[in-house]
Amino acid sequence: MSATERPWPPMLHDVAPGFTARTTMGERSLSGYRGKWLLLFSHPADFTPVCTSEFVAFSKAAGSFAALGCDLLALSIDSLYSHLAWIRSIREQFGVVVSFPIIEDPSMAIARAYGMVAPNAPDASLVRAAFVIDPEGTIRALSWYPMTTGRNVAELLRLVAALQTADAHDVSTPEGWQPGQDVILHPPMIAAAALEMPVSDGTEWYYRTGPVPGRKKIVA
Repeated sequence: MSATERPWPPMLHDVAPGFTARTTMGERSLSGYRGKWLLLFSHPADFTPVCTSEFVAFSKAAGSFAALGCDLLALSIDSLYSHLAWIRSIREQFGVVVSFPIIEDPSMAIARAYGMVAPNAPDASLVRAAFVIDPEGTIRALSWYPMTTGRNVAELLRLVAALQTADAHDVSTPEGWQPGQDVILHPPMIAAAALEMPVSDGTEWYYRTGPVPGRKKIVA
């Protein structure tokens, strides 16, 4: 399906639109990330203060994403030369090396395929979009921020960890969940089982929490 035929923008559980593009680390294709988790995120423009703050934070957290088996891939409509000059400036000004590739998208082909440029946008600047793509190439989470507001990199890291935990253990995660904390266990789905379930820990049958299955509960 072409970008013009695809509903705008891609939604949860859609297959992420494929692409091949030049980046600051050579050519990259979405298909090359199959088998891995990927955080694909856009930024409105190089050499802008909010974007710079985000790239410093993403660079510092790159090791934590890597520990989860999640690659980082950035994108804007700026040229490759602009990207290279910007990451050089970030290294010189902040002592931070941007260790993930940045896609150049001057034709906006990728940006439009992912809905990063709205049909009624006043200019070609991108929103701060982020797509968490699973090893099968499916979009599992997405977020959208305006140009004026920086994202929380720690929250995106937590989001990836929560998705992986839910997949691996068939559980859900409560508000503010952090790795190592209790998760939400699936409630019974038939009346007989719900009525027979004892309330032994002060919680109702529909809200059961506990350690990740197979892991002992940590008592403080």
